[in-house]
Amino acid sequence: MTAALPLAADDDISAPVRRSRAERQAIVLDTAERLFAGRSSRSVGMDELVRETGLGKMTVYRLFKSKDDLVGAYLTRKAATVLGFIDAELDRLEGDPRAALLSVVDAVERDVTRTGFRGCPFTNVSSEYDDPQHPARSAAADYKFELHARLERLADEIVPAHGDDLAAQIHLIIDGMYLSGGLLGPDGPAAHGRRLAERLIEIAAARG
Repeated sequence: MTAALPLAADDDISAPVRRSRAERQAIVLDTAERLFAGRSSRSVGMDELVRETGLGKMTVYRLFKSKDDLVGAYLTRKAATVLGFIDAELDRLEGDPRAALLSVVDAVERDVTRTGFRGCPFTNVSSEYDDPQHPARSAAADYKFELHARLERLADEIVPAHGDDLAAQIHLIIDGMYLSGGLLGPDGPAAHGRRLAERLIEIAAARG
């Protein structure tokens, strides 16, 4: 009979994994994103979500006091990611507001044509809750406000002091592409979003 070899310190599988609060939050939010994107936030219960995280129930509830708080945090993080990408594009295209505006529309087009696209997460999730004060509704509204502010800033560079109309039109195109793409697929009306945006920018610039 062969004697068991002693475990090295690094081989001690019984040692608990120590994670920072930020790491635990990321695990919960990553899990929520995967489950919500596959179904809907309302159809995913907290017990299922806790199981999928591999964390303890008390750990999850220390991070997020309720399902409502978790849904709001999920959309808030999603907004930060999307707006961060947009800001990076706007920095890259600084000085060319037309190209910057169209880069946002191009990003939407790539999103609605990707495999597994099910519509805008901000619209999908926030529409599941009737209370206008629900964290999901608040997070979605904040995202839309921030997006519109960026569109308006670019539109003002194209049509100084009159960019509000152009920004609103581009914003409507974006919302329409998400809605149409989610329901009718990428070959439906969503396929015309980019060309429509180009035309509206040309008209606005010509009018001055």
